[in-house]
Amino acid sequence: MKKPIHPNHVTVPRNFCRLPDGYGVVKVGVSGSADLSHNSLDTFEIAKAVGREIALAGAITVTGATTGFPMYAAMGAKDECGFSIGYSPASTEHEHIVEYQLPRDYMDAVVYTGFGYAGRDLLFVRACDALIIGPGRIGTLNEFAVGFETHIPMGILEGNWDTDELIHLIIDAAHRPNPNVIFDSDPKALVERLIEMVMKSKSELERVYQNYDGYSATGKNADVIL
Repeated sequence: MKKPIHPNHVTVPRNFCRLPDGYGVVKVGVSGSADLSHNSLDTFEIAKAVGREIALAGAITVTGATTGFPMYAAMGAKDECGFSIGYSPASTEHEHIVEYQLPRDYMDAVVYTGFGYAGRDLLFVRACDALIIGPGRIGTLNEFAVGFETHIPMGILEGNWDTDELIHLIIDAAHRPNPNVIFDSDPKALVERLIEMVMKSKSELERVYQNYDGYSATGKNADVIL
């Protein structure tokens, strides 16, 4: 017997939050523990709320194609007819399911990186315009570290877990100011603040040069985003 499918999960996405000049869609990554057995049931609902707010804002939800907090965020995104992409540690769909025992649920597209968890973490974070850090363990901290080093906008979700407190300690110990890291306990406010940061960065800080190569794929005299 096939499990029932929520109608919104197979509906075309309702809206996309276009980046400045319309050259892309804001992609918000969700990082968190694949194992939520040590968290309260409220954590599942918070994860879904994060995904819902990303979808309602018109952004794409990006995850590590895993279980737990990221999967429930993807579920929340699909509840609101959002678009979800997963970055798998596996090299093939078969390996993803059989070897890693990971789900395909709630994802519109899966990128099979073939680089294991550590390599997947790097590609996943670098594929995002912004990153939300939920409750997690070493993998989540690894993704935070990649985001911290690359200075992408990151929102640390505060809650009844200790990950946010640990990240405060890491930032203090790093002695490296990073204005792109924010903290908030409200998923809606966190998503809104992150998208505002992305839009501001893309519109004000990206370098643009004039391309005079008539044989370029972008076309003669086209502005090219670096």
